[in-house]
Amino acid sequence: MSKLADGLAKAGVPRAQRHLFLCIGPDCCRAREGELLWDFVKKRLKDTGVRAMRTKAGCFRICVNGPWLVVYPDGIWYREVTPARFERILQQHLIGGDPVREWISARNDLGCGAALHGGQRETGAEGAEAIG
Repeated sequence: MSKLADGLAKAGVPRAQRHLFLCIGPDCCRAREGELLWDFVKKRLKDTGVRAMRTKAGCFRICVNGPWLVVYPDGIWYREVTPARFERILQQHLIGGDPVREWISARNDLGCGAALHGGQRETGAEGAEAIG
């Protein structure tokens, strides 16, 4: 196997069903809080076998109510994610398929919904929806 194929496999690209992006601060939350959440997310995904890639970022430019978690291709933006909240998101959304509505701040599937649903967007003409 080539280095590229090894890297793609290690990142989980060939088997991923979702991609989780996590903003770990330092402006929306304390950096330590974000890193602890990152470690928890990494462990729980591994423990449950959920087929998701994960990426951490230093800033989503929202700078309040973090840490933030974005789930693609769903386009769900969760605010104020803690390990306890992530556990519920994991069980209810990532495993059960039902987003945790009370923690969603926005939806934007970047057009993925159109591809997944026969060309019609789930979130309206612009494809984005701010919630709350």
